[in-house]
Amino acid sequence: MIRGAAVLVLVGVAVVACAGIGLREPLRVNLAGLESLPGEGMEARWLARIRVQNPNDVSIGYNGLSAELDLNGKSFASGVSSATGEIPRFGETVVELPLTVPATAILRQVLGLISGVPSKASYRVHGFLNTGTFGRAPFDSTGEIELPEMGPSGK
Repeated sequence: MIRGAAVLVLVGVAVVACAGIGLREPLRVNLAGLESLPGEGMEARWLARIRVQNPNDVSIGYNGLSAELDLNGKSFASGVSSATGEIPRFGETVVELPLTVPATAILRQVLGLISGVPSKASYRVHGFLNTGTFGRAPFDSTGEIELPEMGPSGK
């Protein structure tokens, strides 16, 4: 009976502790850089440098990252990383994330560009940082990017 009470108290303390360190504001994520990596077969690979901003009053330790990139409302790329680190309270850090773009996603985007020549593309980056014992710190960021203008000669 004493063991049962002790387990109940420990579970209660853990629940209160988890609630106390919860994030009030979502993480902000922006693309800080992109460089090409060697691909395999019919896929493209990129190394994305992602700036993660923490607008909360508690630092966030992470040990893994998963993200997806949608372009013009369609799935485009995804990636995972075993990166570890900490984002300070009211601070930011840059995390490297390898992204894989399947050939089907590239083809889908090219066909979309051929059907109409937009001057902007919308994007959405969503995923999470694995925070270990306490779960995940999700992020979901959207925006628009200007596409280069194509002249009559295609340049």
